[in-house]
Amino acid sequence: MIEITNLVKRYKDTVALDHLNLQIQEGEIFGLLGPNGSGKTTAINCMLALLKYDKGSVTILGQEMRPDSYEIKRQMGVVMQNVAVFDELSVYENIDYFCGLYINDKKERKRLVEEAIAFAGLQGYEKKRPKKLSGGLLRRLNIACGIAHKPRIIILDEPTVAVDPQSRNKILEGIRELNRQGSTIIYTSHYMEEVEQICTRIAILDHGRCLALGTKEELKKMIKTGEKIHVEAVALTQEQLEEIRKLPHVFSVVYEEQNLALRFSGEKNHLLALLHYMEQEGITCGRIFSELPTLNDVFLEITGKELRD
Repeated sequence: MIEITNLVKRYKDTVALDHLNLQIQEGEIFGLLGPNGSGKTTAINCMLALLKYDKGSVTILGQEMRPDSYEIKRQMGVVMQNVAVFDELSVYENIDYFCGLYINDKKERKRLVEEAIAFAGLQGYEKKRPKKLSGGLLRRLNIACGIAHKPRIIILDEPTVAVDPQSRNKILEGIRELNRQGSTIIYTSHYMEEVEQICTRIAILDHGRCLALGTKEELKKMIKTGEKIHVEAVALTQEQLEEIRKLPHVFSVVYEEQNLALRFSGEKNHLLALLHYMEQEGITCGRIFSELPTLNDVFLEITGKELRD
């Protein structure tokens, strides 16, 4: 559905996109992850033909994307991070205005606006101005304005920034519903758990390049970090620590103030092997818990950065 090939974008001496290649299939919720300055926003703006790039191509729905590709743009919806609505218009009037950019027929537009209001959970707020809405409701209005015309492709750039948990859950469920209804979603977020929760495939960008691409399961297999085990209130001798370091697949052992933190490579569950060793040695402890690798572990190991940096 979307193909980005060898895309290069420079700002004087800065290379924002460095031969970026991405393919987004129809029906996906495609996550774009990257630290600040990684090229995500530049890639989106090039995809929308809002920026002129130096090299490469962007093909959408089988056609090269250009500034005057209006037929393609009519099938796209965009919800950017900064809320873009008119303070002078009511909730209903805002959605009607943006829907009207794509739909001329008044009867059809009225139906779509009403569906968008119901979809975003804005019933009862139709006559209110944006300044009277909470942050969560304002985000929902922003989304309703971007999707009212039922686009085939929807770009969502951090749609849940600074919203309450209830509104975030409502927005995420709405995104899944849009996908079930047939829309292909491109989703960026600084909330790793959201991406892991809803995205079918994920690309990790940095320095304008795609460093890794796949499902969350495929990405987790790309890194060294596997299971992490934490043992609290455990008294260990130096000899016992050395024996624990020799357990299969252990690559990191940290022991501080009677708290033990182990990191293992590989997908296998290693907790039983550790418990068996501790039982043999008669070692007692307080709480013990295990964590499988997360998308945040993937991101940190691949980029060497925290996503929120």
